[in-house]
Amino acid sequence: MQDKIFRVLLILSAIVIPLIGGGIIYSLTVDSTGAFEEFGFWNFVFSDDWVTTAGKEKYGALPFITGTLLTTFLALLMCIPFSLPVALFTGEYFRGKKIATFLGTVTDLLAGIPSIIYGLWGFYVLRGLFMELNFSPQGSGILTAAFVLAIMIVPYAASLSSEFIKMVPSDLKEGAYAMGATRAEVIRRVVFPMAGSGIFSAYILAIGRALGETMAVTMLIGNTNQMPDTLRTTGNTMASIIANQFGEADGLKLSSLIAIGLLLFLITAVINIIGKILIRRARRV
Repeated sequence: MQDKIFRVLLILSAIVIPLIGGGIIYSLTVDSTGAFEEFGFWNFVFSDDWVTTAGKEKYGALPFITGTLLTTFLALLMCIPFSLPVALFTGEYFRGKKIATFLGTVTDLLAGIPSIIYGLWGFYVLRGLFMELNFSPQGSGILTAAFVLAIMIVPYAASLSSEFIKMVPSDLKEGAYAMGATRAEVIRRVVFPMAGSGIFSAYILAIGRALGETMAVTMLIGNTNQMPDTLRTTGNTMASIIANQFGEADGLKLSSLIAIGLLLFLITAVINIIGKILIRRARRV
């Protein structure tokens, strides 16, 4: 009897997840139809207009899609050189030692810090530093936001990658050492092939974290509704434009903001699907 009850609970739990996802897609689609009917789906996606004047309203998502993708993938490029060495340090080179435990604890602590704290630190410390180094004339911009995003996702990628590295069977590594392989060769030919799909999935999760980040990016990106032409210029992401203007929006503007939310949902879903496909292919190889 208990097994039947437990099985029913599992089935109900499995049904709830698709229902929640479908409900989110349905509500976003319904509330964004006004913008798509007014401007057309593709015209809305590829337009860089954002005119809020009554009677002359024109809305397009391209500047915010560009800002989102720029900050996310720039943050990922800055994240990899730091997160992967940390994962190897805690998961392979000093596994089980106090220094690895300490570094792992600090990494987990950084992952748990609220994003608003990163935003405040970036606003009061990083902006001034970037201005002094002439990285950004006003301190805020695409580069500043991406740098803070990179710091935010390093703990996620490093912690998850370390766990996958620890899961590599010791027998395989010991066999490689017995054949005369060096530590670097073991990592390149044993650890990475075995843990590669898991490490890749860790970075996919890190991308998801960066795509949806709101508060820290809102405080540092400059919040201008324009196409960013360089990394030093200000801009907006899909999340930051919604956070900035949703409270005072109504009518066509509100529908456009919800449409941007729907596009952000779809972009995140597409990236995750591509990631899963690549992970499956890597496992087959």
